[in-house]
Amino acid sequence: MKYLAYSLIVIFCLANVVTAEAKTTKTVSSQMFIRIDGQNLVAPNNEKFFIKGTNLGNWLNPEGYMFLFKKANAPRLIDQAFKEMVGPDFTNEFWKLFKDNYVTRADINYLKKTGTNTIRFPFHYKLFTDEDYMGLHSAQDGFQRTDSLVSWCKEAGIYIIFDMHDAPGGQTGDNIDDSYGYPWLFESEVSQKLFLDIWVKIADRYKNEPVILGYDLLNEPIAPYFGNDMSKLNAALEPLYKKAVAAIRQVDKNHIILLGGAQWDGNFEVFSDWKFDNKIMYTCHRYGGEPTADAIRKIIDFRNKTNLPMYMGEIGHNKDQWIASFCKTMEDNNIGYTFWPYKKMGDSTSFVHVNKPENWDKIIEFTEKPRDNYKDVREARPDQALARKALLDYIESCKFSNCTKNDGYIKAMGLQP
Repeated sequence: MKYLAYSLIVIFCLANVVTAEAKTTKTVSSQMFIRIDGQNLVAPNNEKFFIKGTNLGNWLNPEGYMFLFKKANAPRLIDQAFKEMVGPDFTNEFWKLFKDNYVTRADINYLKKTGTNTIRFPFHYKLFTDEDYMGLHSAQDGFQRTDSLVSWCKEAGIYIIFDMHDAPGGQTGDNIDDSYGYPWLFESEVSQKLFLDIWVKIADRYKNEPVILGYDLLNEPIAPYFGNDMSKLNAALEPLYKKAVAAIRQVDKNHIILLGGAQWDGNFEVFSDWKFDNKIMYTCHRYGGEPTADAIRKIIDFRNKTNLPMYMGEIGHNKDQWIASFCKTMEDNNIGYTFWPYKKMGDSTSFVHVNKPENWDKIIEFTEKPRDNYKDVREARPDQALARKALLDYIESCKFSNCTKNDGYIKAMGLQP
């Protein structure tokens, strides 16, 4: 009798495991996903969907200016400065606290209340490798972080666009991709393979997740600084996109894939085969200039020529009046947008801003001083108690409950503070 009871328990447990596995692998109807209809995006309820939201910049791809740094302007340079200032172990703990607190469920819930319907999620490729990044040396927590974000956005009813902001080898060749000063991705088969492998892992994990609007393959590829190499680099962009789309489609036929132009997502002359996949759209970026349709005429013309949706993935760092004018221009021309960024320190050109902690100027000062050798580092290093407290105070300041809401900025976007 005991054996029979034990057998039934085992069978019941195995049945639950099978059921659980079935739930995680079950397919979802393609009608549950945002889809493309000519120049429009269409929601599952068959209504036109117009992207309106923000970028979660700095959270999982730190940028120096959001800490008010100038020289330490890329993730690895910020990390190096912190380690030289307060040591590697304290720095590693800082990054864990930073990832835990910079964006949380409370931030996503607030964005929902403003009327935001989409967030663009910039990430560093190292989050999905065993490379040294943001406090971890192996077993990176990329999927732990993305699973949490997906869960929060599902609860709030906000769509996500995954954005590989920092690609293997570097796709831009400037500080924003944490590279070594050149877009080596386009010359390295090793980096390209890793780029493809990471996107396939992401796509395979989330292939049945409708809250993800799509995958933005490369942020702002190929900066305009490379002279005689520009033609060669630009010519390599579309073929790499095609490889990535083909690889993703092996595991995920549901999601839209977004392709950005060369030179800060602004040059679309590099594309010739506009519709090589039936679920692709294009994305542009723009900062400054006049907030008029004439100022983005080339972008509008490309959209009309391809008859595919165009989306302004990044725009921002401007006065409220300019933002209101440009939002109207984009709405009039059917170009959805996510402003950059959601949160930063320094000024009010974001949804919320992080208030500068006491003695943060000492942190900035260290990053600006010469640190070319060990003697320089020793002489530049601030008082340890002061520096460590300033870093921990920053963690408190960046929490949503302690940030300042920028009502004028949010209203200028046509949203509600």
